[in-house]
Amino acid sequence: MGRRDDDVGRKVKYMSLFKTYKREIEWAGRPLSIETGKIGKQADASVIVTYGQTMVHCAVCAAKEAPETFEDFMPLTVNYVEKAYAAGRIPGGFFKREGKPSEQEILISRLIDRPIRPLFAKGFHNETQVTCTLLSHDLKNNPDIVAMIAASAALTLSGLPFLGPIASARVGYIDGEYVLNPDIKKVKESQLDLVVAGTKQGVLMVESEAQELSEDVMLGAVDFGHKSFQPVIDMIISLAEECAKDPWELPAVPAEYEKVKAALAENVTEDLKAAFKIHEKLVRQDAVAAAKEKALALFQEDEVCLPMVEPIFHDMEAQIMRQDVLKTGVRIDGRDTKTVRPIECEVGLLPKAHGSALFTRGETQALVVATLGTGEDEQIVDDLTGEYSQKFMLHYNFPPYSVGEVGRIGSPGRREIGHGKLAWRAIHPMLPTSEEFPYTIRVVSEIMESNGSSSMATVCGSCLSLMDAGVPMKKPVAGIAMGLIKEDKDFVVLTDIMGDEDHLGDMDFKVAGTKDGVTALQMDIKITSITKEIMGIALAQAHEGRIHILGKMAEALEAPRAEISPNAPRITQIQIDKEKIRDVIGTGGKVIREIVEKTGAKVDINDDGIVKIAAVDGAAGQAALDWIKSIVSEPEAGQVYNGKVVKIMDFGAFVNFCGQQDGLVHVSEILPTRVEKVSDVLKEGDVVKVLCMGMDNRGKIKLSMKRVNQETGELIELPDKKEKHEKAAE
Repeated sequence: MGRRDDDVGRKVKYMSLFKTYKREIEWAGRPLSIETGKIGKQADASVIVTYGQTMVHCAVCAAKEAPETFEDFMPLTVNYVEKAYAAGRIPGGFFKREGKPSEQEILISRLIDRPIRPLFAKGFHNETQVTCTLLSHDLKNNPDIVAMIAASAALTLSGLPFLGPIASARVGYIDGEYVLNPDIKKVKESQLDLVVAGTKQGVLMVESEAQELSEDVMLGAVDFGHKSFQPVIDMIISLAEECAKDPWELPAVPAEYEKVKAALAENVTEDLKAAFKIHEKLVRQDAVAAAKEKALALFQEDEVCLPMVEPIFHDMEAQIMRQDVLKTGVRIDGRDTKTVRPIECEVGLLPKAHGSALFTRGETQALVVATLGTGEDEQIVDDLTGEYSQKFMLHYNFPPYSVGEVGRIGSPGRREIGHGKLAWRAIHPMLPTSEEFPYTIRVVSEIMESNGSSSMATVCGSCLSLMDAGVPMKKPVAGIAMGLIKEDKDFVVLTDIMGDEDHLGDMDFKVAGTKDGVTALQMDIKITSITKEIMGIALAQAHEGRIHILGKMAEALEAPRAEISPNAPRITQIQIDKEKIRDVIGTGGKVIREIVEKTGAKVDINDDGIVKIAAVDGAAGQAALDWIKSIVSEPEAGQVYNGKVVKIMDFGAFVNFCGQQDGLVHVSEILPTRVEKVSDVLKEGDVVKVLCMGMDNRGKIKLSMKRVNQETGELIELPDKKEKHEKAAE
């Protein structure tokens, strides 16, 4: 008894080491809580955010000192990690442990990174790592929103110079109403899946897929989400007021900074102004590079000032480009703010591809290839919600030569995964259903040149390549990227931004859709937030630009080709009775293997009885189809069938027809004339045409050969018995 009391005392003493802080609110009908102080206390900040029963832990750590080099770069790493135990599962594969990040983990890592990166104070360059780990998943509440809130809370509590907090929300659109944080099941029913993040003042990031919704509905969804996550921001602020760590001090600006800034302003300002009047990208880059070399040469012997040259030079680039556009409305390449660069479209470039397109807009070019496959080609995805197959894949590649550089070519990085998924979201709502088009589709976008918005070029090229392959898309889809330059209250929205305008501007706002509505929207902001007014203007200009691009695409190919590519397999789909599946497959797969081997067609059967037959050769596909139909169809009186004689008897012949069915051709039904001996007319293995005459009184199938023309398969009219006797009497 005494030992038990001692154990209890030790437990109480141990528990007293924790000083936890917690906030909880009701949000969209479910409890949302943030807790800190119990787990991961050696990190600069560690929080656990729980929504419903989905729980994410986030830890933030930053290096205590910044690099000695003076640079204008924020070394931030964001990792989102899903653990299989969160959903009560054991990882698949041989090693039975989590391995490289899945596509889902990469996309959520990007989703967290994008709104928090612009909020670190200028001048803070300490290496920082944000690690979000999914600890529990109730399979109802999406973990991405929970992870973003956890990252924001941890950064706010850490004391790092983070100008937050931020919050995020998911917005659905069901039956004409916005829905806050719909669960996983409801998202599938929604016309919209939109994630929005921002501060109390405005929006920082948007990611969405939509079922061809209007710009007004999309803008309303962003506004609805921004207003709906304000209580979350208030909760984080309330928690920070109680337990946030002391703020870090920013390093002082070196005394030599103003000296370097003045020297560069005096010596290279005119060079930069002249460079930004050059329209061609590579020529302009050479001129900017020459100006930078001139700037570096000014302090070549000064070890203290030399590291400051590049960041100051970069700020000068941005200032010159931005001021020119704000004052004159004329951009680097001579366009006004609303003009789209020249567009050229070509389809059917690759002779053996199922569908191909080359989309060129200004100095951005995408070669996009579509390939059609069978059910065997579907991508199997194994995630925490279970295993499922993906019929549509879109892969984006960005080789270094596309920007005239030398670099390593390896597996796709976060950028490639993110851009490919954005284009996937844009195209996916306009694809036919699997019942309408039973093909697996893979699209690959090879970026051949890049000067701004290669992801939107991928959308346009993907649409053209799919239509070239004969995929019956509901409507053509195009995409365009919008930019922003904002100084105090002055701002200008730019249509179809170039690389420099993306790099030196304040916004990358990508909108894709049809002539009637938006299918995908992605926005990233480099300043602290933007207003609803700016978003409205950007959406309106994007609509004009999208209509213009769709018109240019229509000049190359206005609609999907009437037939799929002759290089693609022909897929025929039929529904059979579930009870007949075993007959088609056969014992140990014997029957289906024989069909595949002898016809050359691919045959795929699912548990619902849907049979897909694929073959490049139409005759092979038809042969397999006929074979399967003969197995599953029931004999029908009055129908003619092909059959094979399997047994000879004195009273007739048994014929196998209609798959596994056997019927009797009575000796009187073999020929119109009398047959003395069946074996004189037929032998086993003969292929004959028979008419099904129904069942006899014992339930056996009766067949007739004499009533069918054995050459053509046409029915023969025979005189009835009365007419026959009358003719015989005459």
